[in-house]
Amino acid sequence: MMISERLDRLPVTRRHRYVVALVGVATFFDLYDLFLAGTISTVLTRQFAVSPGDLKLLLASAFLGAFVGAVGLGRLADRVGRRTAFLLTLGLYSVFTLLGAFSTEVWMLVACRFLAGIGIGAELPLADAYLADLLPAKHRGRATAWAYTIGFCGVPAAGFLARWLAEYADGWRWLFVIGGLGAVVVLVLRTGLPESPRWLVSQGRFAEADAIVRRFERETPEITPEAPSEPTVPAKTPASALFRPPWLKRTAMLYVFQALQAFGYYGFGSLVPIVLAAKGFHLSTSLTYVALTFLGYPLGSALSIPIIERVQRKWLIIGSAAGMAGFGLAFGYATTSAAIITFGFCYTLLSNVFSNAFHTYQGELFPTGLRATAAGSAYSLSRLATAAMPFILLPVLTGKGAGAMFAVVAAAMMILIVDVALFGPRTTGRSVESIADGSTMRTGARR
Repeated sequence: MMISERLDRLPVTRRHRYVVALVGVATFFDLYDLFLAGTISTVLTRQFAVSPGDLKLLLASAFLGAFVGAVGLGRLADRVGRRTAFLLTLGLYSVFTLLGAFSTEVWMLVACRFLAGIGIGAELPLADAYLADLLPAKHRGRATAWAYTIGFCGVPAAGFLARWLAEYADGWRWLFVIGGLGAVVVLVLRTGLPESPRWLVSQGRFAEADAIVRRFERETPEITPEAPSEPTVPAKTPASALFRPPWLKRTAMLYVFQALQAFGYYGFGSLVPIVLAAKGFHLSTSLTYVALTFLGYPLGSALSIPIIERVQRKWLIIGSAAGMAGFGLAFGYATTSAAIITFGFCYTLLSNVFSNAFHTYQGELFPTGLRATAAGSAYSLSRLATAAMPFILLPVLTGKGAGAMFAVVAAAMMILIVDVALFGPRTTGRSVESIADGSTMRTGARR
């Protein structure tokens, strides 16, 4: 049997659960950090007397760094391996997040946020590629959803810690210290992760791939370990192959998707404290509301676990995106505390059904030699769009109000729905090799 077949026939083993848990804890700190700057933006404005123009740059800095990291380190993961790239991304994040805690003025903080963002940018798409490489086909979506459920606990953690520590003059600094030190612990634990056997096969390192798969097989008594059978080394695939048939159409679909999903997903999470301030709420009140609405992130992620293998991935993305558009408009026009909390919670709940579905989906679409490159380069567009959002959405918020801002978000989600519906292939329950097979690509969107 081929290495890929041996991986896909496995049940979920204790070693799989360890990998999923460790990837999940690492994403906890990444997602904690991504939502941190927006959550404490009003505090930082007061601390450094930040002008409106500088605030936009501060909000954008980590996402600009994430754009660079997603492009550069995503390709690196296809060249040097998933494990090595994982260690690099977390190292960059932890070092510069800790340095950011000691910022003495806004430009030092902007620089630290940019450099930490390079590590953050590659982490999530690399996690998608790694989990798609390692997890059995029938369990891939559910196990990925578990990893992100752990990770998304970082979002309300950022909200509640900000609510508590914002009371103190330098409380925001401790928020960065917590993120940086936590990432250092995970970095040490991550050294024990196995390399992707599929990636090792793509490099012709069959004996190493076989040894890793055998460790998984030994945890499953009903499965007899197979002799390695990999007759040829797969041809190296250049990154430029993404922009030629047969991959061009799928690449275009994913790139359009990632550029638009940022408006729906990060448009809410990173700007909601500013939206609430624009609605006239006091700082402590708005941070309380933010923390309560952020509870929907891990709960929505958990909600996706029982359904992600039962509903075709592309339709789950489409349905949850439509719900986000509706609840976003309702939140934008809400005026009472109860309505704001309710619609905000429903928005974040659905947004993480959406998020788990697309993180699994983007890791499935391309062959091993292009998987991290495709996920990273596509995801970089979402980071670039998120960096641009303060310059696009904040003027709408200031000039037309929250309802108009969320109308822009809803329009982006509607275009996204059309993109996935027309050009997205079906992936649920299929091996990544069959999804990437050229013959199935031509009909995948219709089956």
